[in-house]
Amino acid sequence: MKVVFLNSFKKDLQRLTNAKLKQQIKEVIIAAENAQNINKLNGIKKMKGHPFAYRIRIGDYRLGFYLDENTIVMTRLLKRSDIYKVFP
Repeated sequence: MKVVFLNSFKKDLQRLTNAKLKQQIKEVIIAAENAQNINKLNGIKKMKGHPFAYRIRIGDYRLGFYLDENTIVMTRLLKRSDIYKVFP
């Protein structure tokens, strides 16, 4: 699948200081690029009330993204307590 990163996601990623967490995020992104469809990815949940919004759990963080045809649009990467205030 094609993966696109929004500026908000890039800024959230730059704010992280935990190297282990950054490595886990990198692995998730690589898995998303190599996946044939959304069902092949682990830890994905669809957001209720939003037809194209999904999230992936990475420790205490959540990666929010939208699915558009065969493209994943990475939108936000925030702590669990903050992500649901700004995404979707």
